[in-house]
Amino acid sequence: RDENKAFDYMKKLRPNVQLYTKSGGGGTLPVGLGQAGAGIFFIVDALDTKAKGYDVTISFPKEGIGTAAEGIALIKGAKNPVPAKKLIDWATSPAMQSQFAKYKINFVPAHPDVALEPSLALVLKDAKLFPIDADYAGANRKRIVERWVAEVLNP
Repeated sequence: RDENKAFDYMKKLRPNVQLYTKSGGGGTLPVGLGQAGAGIFFIVDALDTKAKGYDVTISFPKEGIGTAAEGIALIKGAKNPVPAKKLIDWATSPAMQSQFAKYKINFVPAHPDVALEPSLALVLKDAKLFPIDADYAGANRKRIVERWVAEVLNP
């Protein structure tokens, strides 16, 4: 991890960025409409834009892409822990996670027994994936966002 190198890259990239959106998929439509030449998006949003018929090509940097997982948790002292635990058990079950593929929701299932939706599997087959360090990201989020705003967004 080289945070300074990452910031140097983002500063050099900044003059080529048309807009930074507040949502992960907010920029996919300008790319799909030909109003922007490229974008950096979550795979879920890129595939959704492609599935809607927009002319987009999905590619990945040769260095790889970070991955992150959606979270679910039972809060200590919750008023209704029994139904909450049932929800967690259901959300992490093969029965629920297989719904991603069935309904073409382009999430990567966390359960190892659940297959990827075929179009998602095809797009990801050659991608080099590496995990995000959630502990580091959580502990440093505020500092990194403040630095990004000061050095990249509004230098």
